[in-house]
Amino acid sequence: MDAVNVVAHRLMIVLGIIMFIFGLIGNILNIYVFLSWSRLKKNSRRKSHNARSSNSSLYLLTSSISNLIIIIFPFLTRIIFDGFQYSLNHRNGFILCKLRYYVLHTFDLTSLTCICMATFDRYLISSRQVRLRHMSTVRKRTKQVILFVITLNILHSIPIGFFFDVLNQGRCTIISRNFLYYYLWTFQICFHSFIPILFLTIFGVLTYRQLKKIKRTKRRGVFSSDKRLSRMLLLMSAAIVLSSIPYCIEHIYNVLIRKDPFNQPSHLYLYHVITSLLFYTNPVTSFYIFFISTPNFRKQVRKLFFCIGSDCNYDTESFTMITTIHNSHE
Repeated sequence: MDAVNVVAHRLMIVLGIIMFIFGLIGNILNIYVFLSWSRLKKNSRRKSHNARSSNSSLYLLTSSISNLIIIIFPFLTRIIFDGFQYSLNHRNGFILCKLRYYVLHTFDLTSLTCICMATFDRYLISSRQVRLRHMSTVRKRTKQVILFVITLNILHSIPIGFFFDVLNQGRCTIISRNFLYYYLWTFQICFHSFIPILFLTIFGVLTYRQLKKIKRTKRRGVFSSDKRLSRMLLLMSAAIVLSSIPYCIEHIYNVLIRKDPFNQPSHLYLYHVITSLLFYTNPVTSFYIFFISTPNFRKQVRKLFFCIGSDCNYDTESFTMITTIHNSHE
């Protein structure tokens, strides 16, 4: 084994384990915070009838649960494969090959879709037009949308369980050339990269522009809070871009350019390790993006560790994810 391969294996072990630990802790805290926010009663969202909160917490809760599953199973096995050089065989192929990729893409698409839906919901809630605000779904309908998204991704990922298999070389790969192209362009480029990046960019910019139109003289605190939430989504978008582009480049190269799929030069293997780590950047770093960019999120995390007695009561005023002004002339 040459020096480059040694560096690649150690990089996966060291950075992979660090990312696994931080991602595990972060998503557990994400689930705690968003579960707390999503449990708020409808009549306690705001004391004033002129404000309306969004269902972003439900979408982000689903995204965090999906990210936790990704970290526990697909990411941990990736560390074992590329870091500790664990070899696949037909005996463990179903769990570590077929089921692994099925779980990875099902919950990865679920997580990305929920982030996009949270962004879109914030765009609707922050609009000054009553018609758009009323398009924001109620809590029950939001749960139905989430259930539909999960079911759709479960059904769409079923072919992965059929076409991924372990070859004699101990590699988990797609055995159908036709499905390989579909997997590349549909799963990797469209669903994981192009569509969420484009969606988040468009509605992130539109939401920010709408928030700038809110009269700051009347609701400075609300504007400041919504601006921080917009920055949170922009940081999430940057993390998605960071995790998507290099991974897609690797897949394009493997399908369209690389001649021998089983003879991988050491420098390409190092690139594979780097792109694999970047691929999991989004599920690992989501908690820290929320924590850095959103004061209300930090406040709720502190309550988990430091609340005593009456201090543990929820501050429903600080849990409003999005608020907007209902002008009398609209």
